[in-house]
Amino acid sequence: MPQAGSGGLYKGHIFSCALRPGFHFFFSNGICFMRQKFSLTPSTLHVAVQACFFLFTILVGVQFVLFASWAMGLTEVFTARPAAVEGFLPISSLLALKRFLLTGLWDPIHPAGLTILIFALLSALFLRKGFCGYVCPVGAICTLLYRIGRRAGIARTPSPRFYILWTLPKYALLAFFLSLLTMDVNSIGTFLTSRYNLVCDTRMLLFFLEPSGVLLAVVAILVGGSVLFPGFWCRCLCPYGALLGILSFLSPVSIRRDESKCCSCQQCTKHCPQGISVHLKKRVRLPECMGCMECVSACPKKDCLGMELGYRADSGRRVPWWS
Repeated sequence: MPQAGSGGLYKGHIFSCALRPGFHFFFSNGICFMRQKFSLTPSTLHVAVQACFFLFTILVGVQFVLFASWAMGLTEVFTARPAAVEGFLPISSLLALKRFLLTGLWDPIHPAGLTILIFALLSALFLRKGFCGYVCPVGAICTLLYRIGRRAGIARTPSPRFYILWTLPKYALLAFFLSLLTMDVNSIGTFLTSRYNLVCDTRMLLFFLEPSGVLLAVVAILVGGSVLFPGFWCRCLCPYGALLGILSFLSPVSIRRDESKCCSCQQCTKHCPQGISVHLKKRVRLPECMGCMECVSACPKKDCLGMELGYRADSGRRVPWWS
């Protein structure tokens, strides 16, 4: 007999079926886009990597629903819990990181979450926000929604001053997350081994499978904003994107524009998923840059845009986009 909360899990199967049209649209567009190119380009590589990680995330989600169904006694078929689901537990991972740095103790409850967080932080130091641009499934969905809005002719690009105001919420959320680090090591250990933290991934699943009216309204705003504006979630609301953006200032790689070869066509700016005015910058070091290379792929002038290695604005070593 189904137990309490089983309705949400049954809805999960319906939810997975509802995802199929969007999932098919994402990959069919990616495949068609790659077929239009007779050679591999930065954009096709970007889409291909995003598609692979997006597919992986869907598979992780389906496996976790099956695991939760078994754990709650809704089915006798055992399914192993996917470790990758811990990547969606940012607060637990952040607290575990502090304890690890102070004591050397690895998180035994959600070890994969701590591993994913450290990987994301290190990637920002060496590859800017490559984790956001290539790995994060939310970033992939936002990029897809903005492309839909651009093709439909309803997408808008706000002024840079307006975008500066939009970044404030994500930094406010980041400040709240970082304020949790004021907890001492003993308190962190108590939280990590608490009953809440043990099942927080399942609680999160039920939260989305049994959405309230407020949650549905928030999702509608996020979807609408992502269709209308580039990088709506990433640039405006994601606190971990804000953290990675701050760390990316230390990265030695950046997009550079050769002003002598630029024809001011602004194709780089039009194709930037984050709405950065690439055509106005000699070196793109904004915290919103994800290193996705879409601007490089859109540029009609050879060697005008490229990824370069170096901290000086007037010199650098060009890095092949496929490296």
